[in-house]
Amino acid sequence: MSAMNRWVAGGCCRVLCAVPRPLVHIRLVSAAEPGTRPSHEDQIWEAAGQPPFSRAKTGSFFQDRPVLKNPFLEDTLLRGYLSRHLPQEAVFSDLCAFGERMAKEVDGWGRDCEVTPPRLVHFDPWGRRVDHIVTSPAWKRMKDLSAREGLVSIGYERPFGEWSRVYQMSKLYIFSPSSGLYTCPLAMTDGAAKVTQSLGVSWPIEEAYSRLTSRQPERFWTSGQWMTERQGGSDVASGTETVAVPQTDGSYKLNGFKWFTSATDADMTLTLARVQDRRGATTPGSRGLSLFYAEVSRDENGQLKGIEVQRLKDKLGTRQMPTAELLLDGLQAYRLSEEGRGVASIANMLTITRIHNSISAAAAMRRVVQLARDYATRRTAFGKLLKDHPLHMQTLARMEVETRGAFLLVMDVCRLLGREENSMATQLDTHLLRLLTPVVKLYTGKQAVAVVSEGLESFGGQGYIEDTGLPGLLRDAQVLSIWEGTTNVLSLDVLRCVARSSGMVLHAFFTHSKSLLAGASSVSPLASAVKAVDVALSELEAFVKAAATRAPGYLELASRDLAYSLARIYTGALLIDHACWKGASPSDTYAALRWCEQDLCLVASKEAKGCYDPRTPPLDAALVYDRAVDSES
Repeated sequence: MSAMNRWVAGGCCRVLCAVPRPLVHIRLVSAAEPGTRPSHEDQIWEAAGQPPFSRAKTGSFFQDRPVLKNPFLEDTLLRGYLSRHLPQEAVFSDLCAFGERMAKEVDGWGRDCEVTPPRLVHFDPWGRRVDHIVTSPAWKRMKDLSAREGLVSIGYERPFGEWSRVYQMSKLYIFSPSSGLYTCPLAMTDGAAKVTQSLGVSWPIEEAYSRLTSRQPERFWTSGQWMTERQGGSDVASGTETVAVPQTDGSYKLNGFKWFTSATDADMTLTLARVQDRRGATTPGSRGLSLFYAEVSRDENGQLKGIEVQRLKDKLGTRQMPTAELLLDGLQAYRLSEEGRGVASIANMLTITRIHNSISAAAAMRRVVQLARDYATRRTAFGKLLKDHPLHMQTLARMEVETRGAFLLVMDVCRLLGREENSMATQLDTHLLRLLTPVVKLYTGKQAVAVVSEGLESFGGQGYIEDTGLPGLLRDAQVLSIWEGTTNVLSLDVLRCVARSSGMVLHAFFTHSKSLLAGASSVSPLASAVKAVDVALSELEAFVKAAATRAPGYLELASRDLAYSLARIYTGALLIDHACWKGASPSDTYAALRWCEQDLCLVASKEAKGCYDPRTPPLDAALVYDRAVDSES
């Protein structure tokens, strides 16, 4: 706390004082009660013989818009978390300055990216095929900013050792809602750098790695991630048709069709393909997939080498970022993985991109809460400000509790990643990271959609109007539960990691969750929350033991609720733990209590109601398709 106090007293002041503050004229508006005298403005209008609505025909009232303030200074939980774990003045000063820039400048760039989406130019004026993806100037500024601020490089420079990932992700958490979706190419760039590092930084990707992790805008590269083809999304093993033809110089020529390529304007990409043997045959399934690296370049006539951009995707959200269908027609590439080890080699990339996804989810929640909180001090309804309506405050408080839980959950996964990358992870840490990565991604993705949707309601009709910029928050949030694995796909991934570890990941979960509760055993204000999590842990242990004796299909039916239970219980333990540190506030305690009021062990509750009975699948199918149940079922 002493470091934070010094920073608040001096460091932040120095940063903020260096930022010129524009004069802001705010017109105060008060609602006139029936029978009261006309306002001073109305009296002036009447004295001039100009009744209201007579000239501009819009009246004298205009609602003040919500104001985005420095997202770092507005986030007490973020500052408290860093004060506890990373109390470095350099970190606070950097994040404070970065947050100020978000509010004053970068958020406007993000809006420009939204209203000026990318477009595809197939041909030049003389008929030559060029396939240029034209993006806004603001999108290009985002790339330069990302390099200078080290939004990828921090994770590889590691200036704060095991806490470097927490520092990096804190910056991305501040940046994400204002980034115009530039966090998506950054996620893939970080993932590509991680895979390269894990496979060994050597030719032919050594130069690319140095660019992916550079702070110099003129050198910085972003990476694509071209995995999805027509037949498969998450099921790359059976859905990948792209073939790699060996060349005499050791490279390959890729031929195939990529159905969904995000951030298609990237400088390079990683992609999966099947190596052809001399007879032109390939190996089916995941055993036939290898990982390849390719640069995106043009020939002397300006034509893409080995790539044709078929079309840009017309998406619900994330419109700021180009996503395309690509024909690979002899694209030169280099194999990075051992032949047939492509799927295994991208495991590290999936860890990184899923954590980035979770950061964006928590950040979206925080942003809509910050805006709704500010708006509640400006909007008057039924005779008083929204902040003075208890029901409205109850709704915002529930959103705040969800946001706090999401933040602590994702930051703990970042902590575990940092420990692993700095060779400090215990076996328990490693097991927790493997289990919690799919859990945090699937749970925060669903949270974000719910919280942002609720947040839009807090603005009334204006939350539905496009030029406020608010609907884009919800449209962009929807991708978070889809990209890098849907909720069901990730729920099954949780089961796989339990099976492959012979249950050790669950042992690590129970052990660490109980250790988080230990520090609160004597804190009486948290007693009900501690009891709730402790009971939920016992229920979960009982469920796991019983499920181990059931048929495999039983756990598959329960997998989604199991993943939710893991998320809720672990988040409750984290909230309790955070409420116990010496710098905790009463709000930290209240948030922990409120979180633990919900059904923490959903899977036990559902199991007690017979939701995983083996007779339910045919009944579910009959309900969905409105047909009679097969008598043999």
